[in-house]
Amino acid sequence: MGARAVELRGAAGPPVTARLELPPGRPAASAVLVACFACLGESPGPARLCHALVSRGFAVLRLDFTAPPPGDGEARRPDTVPSVDAVVEAAAWLRERYPPARLVVGHSLGGTAAAAALPRLPEVAALALVNAPSGPEPVLQRLSPSEREVRDGEVSLGPGRLRLTRGFLHDIDGSRVALALGGFPGAVLVLHAPEDRYVGLEHARRLVASARRPASLLLLDGADHFLSREVDAGFAADVLGPWAARHVTPVTEREAPLPPGVVEVHEAGEGRFAQDVRVGRHRLRVDEPLGLGGEDTGPTPYGLLTAALGACTAMTLRMYAARKGWPLEHVHVRLSHDRVHARDCAGCESKVRKMDQLRRGLKLVGPLTGEQRARLMEIANRCPVHRTLESEVDVRTELEE
Repeated sequence: MGARAVELRGAAGPPVTARLELPPGRPAASAVLVACFACLGESPGPARLCHALVSRGFAVLRLDFTAPPPGDGEARRPDTVPSVDAVVEAAAWLRERYPPARLVVGHSLGGTAAAAALPRLPEVAALALVNAPSGPEPVLQRLSPSEREVRDGEVSLGPGRLRLTRGFLHDIDGSRVALALGGFPGAVLVLHAPEDRYVGLEHARRLVASARRPASLLLLDGADHFLSREVDAGFAADVLGPWAARHVTPVTEREAPLPPGVVEVHEAGEGRFAQDVRVGRHRLRVDEPLGLGGEDTGPTPYGLLTAALGACTAMTLRMYAARKGWPLEHVHVRLSHDRVHARDCAGCESKVRKMDQLRRGLKLVGPLTGEQRARLMEIANRCPVHRTLESEVDVRTELEE
C-alpha cells in the first residue's frame, strides 16, 4: 500500500496537500495527524508518530501547518495558512474512502486546531495533543504590536515560519478550545515537554483541566517543541501507539491474523527502503540505517535474522533447563553479524571469498555446574533457527497476480 499525496479542496481556504499513509492489508481504523513539524525540516516526530499508528492498522492522513525553510538556492515557499476547516476536510476525505477517522493527533498549533474542530467531528473517539497551546497566546506574543492589533501576521517557529490570519486566531481562541474539549466525550492524551520554549507547561494543564473525561498528561522530559531528537520522538510514539489502540480500535475490527508460517511484507512508502511486515497478529517495521539511504525506522533485515537466532537460542535453553530441572535463572544472548573471508574453500573457483559469520555470546545466570553449562552450550547449537541457518534452504519465488 504505502503512502501518497492527497489534495484536499474544501469550501474555505486554499487547497491543502496532505500525505496518506496506509498499513498493509485493510485499515482497521483511520486517524488525522495535523502538525507543525515541517518548520524544523528533519524532525523524526512525524515519521515516528505516524508509524506508531500505521503499524497498528490505522490509515493516517497527515497535514502540516508550517512551510519548511528554503534550502540552498531555493525560493522562499508561499506560507501555509492553517485552518480548522482543513482538519474537518481531512476527516471528511477519510470518511468517504476508509473507515471514519476515530482518532485525531495534533502537534503544536495543529493540536489546538484539532481540539477546536472536535464539535464538527462526531466520529472521533480520541484526541492526542503534543506540545499544543491551549489558545493563540504563544503565537500572538511573537507578532509585532501592529500585527497583534489586527491579529494577522507571520511568526517564526524554529527555522520555519507560519502565516497567521484573523480567522484562524478566532477559531483557536482559548474559550472555544476549552468549550470543545468540555463537550468531547472521548479520551484525551496530552504529551508535553516541560522545557518547551514555545509553549509553556501551563497550556498542557489547561487542556487537561478542560477535558470532559479525565485526561492523561505525560511529560516528555528533555524533549523540545519539535521532538527533534530521535529518542524523544520514539518515546512519544511508544506512548501514542498502545494508547490509540486501546481507546480507538475495537478488537472486532482488527484484521484477522495471518496463518502460522505466513509472513507478508509491503513497502511502507516512507523513505527508500522501509517495509511493513505482518507476522501472525503482529506488525513490524524493517528499514536501513540513515547512512545507507534508509530512515532508520526499524531494524535491518539482517538485524531481524540475527535476532531470530538469539531469540530461538534463549527459548531452547530455557526449555531444556526446565525439562532437566536445572537452576538456570536467566539467559542473555549477544550476537553480531559480519562478512568475513573464507580461505581455501573446497569446491570454490576462487580460493578467497566472502562468507557470513554470526558470532553468539551466551551468559547463563544461576548456580549451574560446569557440566550443566557445557551441556547448555551444546544445546544452543541445536536450536531450530541455528539448524535452519546451517542447512540447505530451498527458496521458491512465484509471481502473484
